[in-house]
Amino acid sequence: AMPLKYFGDCYKSARKRPFLNQDQLYTWAAVSQPPHSMEHFEGRAPLPGHLKTLWPPPRPPDVNFEEFVELFSKTAVKEKKKPLSDTITKSKVVKLLNNKRSQAVGILMSSLHLDMKDIQHAILNLDNTVVDLETLQALYENRAQQDEMEKIDKHIKSSKDKDNAKPLDKPEQFLFQLHQIPNFSGRVFCILFQSTFSEWLSSILRKLDILQRVCTTLQSGQCVMQVLGLVLAFGNFMNGGNRTRGQADGFNLDILPKLKDVKSSVSDTTRALGPVPYSLWLEEDAGRETCLYPLPEPQDLFQASQMKFEDFQKDLTRLKKDLRACNTEVEKVCKVSSEDHLQPFKDKMEEFLSQAKSDLEIQETQLSDTHKLFLELTVFYQVKAKMGEKEVSPHTFFSVWHDFSSDFKDLWKKENKMILQESCLKLVLQNPKSGHLPAS
Repeated sequence: AMPLKYFGDCYKSARKRPFLNQDQLYTWAAVSQPPHSMEHFEGRAPLPGHLKTLWPPPRPPDVNFEEFVELFSKTAVKEKKKPLSDTITKSKVVKLLNNKRSQAVGILMSSLHLDMKDIQHAILNLDNTVVDLETLQALYENRAQQDEMEKIDKHIKSSKDKDNAKPLDKPEQFLFQLHQIPNFSGRVFCILFQSTFSEWLSSILRKLDILQRVCTTLQSGQCVMQVLGLVLAFGNFMNGGNRTRGQADGFNLDILPKLKDVKSSVSDTTRALGPVPYSLWLEEDAGRETCLYPLPEPQDLFQASQMKFEDFQKDLTRLKKDLRACNTEVEKVCKVSSEDHLQPFKDKMEEFLSQAKSDLEIQETQLSDTHKLFLELTVFYQVKAKMGEKEVSPHTFFSVWHDFSSDFKDLWKKENKMILQESCLKLVLQNPKSGHLPAS
């Protein structure tokens, strides 16, 4: 038997030994047995707190020590890089930037825990794994302007042959190092535009999708027609004795938000001419969570009401202009780049430009189709443009629907819940032995 304390002693002594191979480990284990390791062979009972063991231990099977080291060795801590500003030496320096500009560049340098070679690699290879796009954006916005580079170049040339020439201050050195990256400004502009182009295009696409979905539902949705039919039927019934309003063939959409003001005889009860319960009973899933709301969602209608086709056209025009500017920059970079720095920039950017041009054409077609669909919808509901508008705007049309849908949904949810409670009560009456209402 071996005391537990002995393992701690072995561990401490093992820490002082060099690493052993498999044969050395076996030999060391065999000869390093404690004096009392054979006690259990001599008929002695192990003392409390002792572990049974067999010495010498059996020779271990073949062990993959490379795997053992990989599994149990301590992971090497990566060296934390200093801020870029600390890598630039400073003594008596020459300041060429104004104080505000110098401070802004200095703050940027202190926030960058990178080497200049990391930045150069990211720009030349379009690789944002180490230098992310946000950092590239900050570098591009703080790049040296033409007048600043002229001052920096002039100082460097004038002090080149002087023995006691003062070095540039850290911000000036940083701007100079950035400028030394081949075609820094043009390359970063193209990289940033590539990353934001798809986001801008996706934003336009999401808005057009909402518009198309809402227009299609309002014009051809069966549930929408049922709700409007019920509104007309109840309105005609209530106005049956009115010669001017009774038995009307239709109604203007602007009355929809006013339906909430129609009061019933029961105090504190407002019903939109009663179409809600009837529309629910038309649903097979009335009173269930699977029951579908018959109108477009209020949130979709609100978003649609905030859109302008003029804004869509301006966004696409701006994207086309920026795309042409990016194409010009790509041509400049490819023209002046050396063979070592031409790829992968040339192939990746040409592929992007081709795809972006195609995507813009598709978006323009989709915008035109959506605009046409909306105008057809306004004609379908016989809505006319307000004074000062060339055509009915999405705000004029969808604001009415948004107000009505918001009020309608509140009542629809209450009625749906009421139907659910009534269904539960019927089940209890049919099964009195259950003694409780089913979970809603």
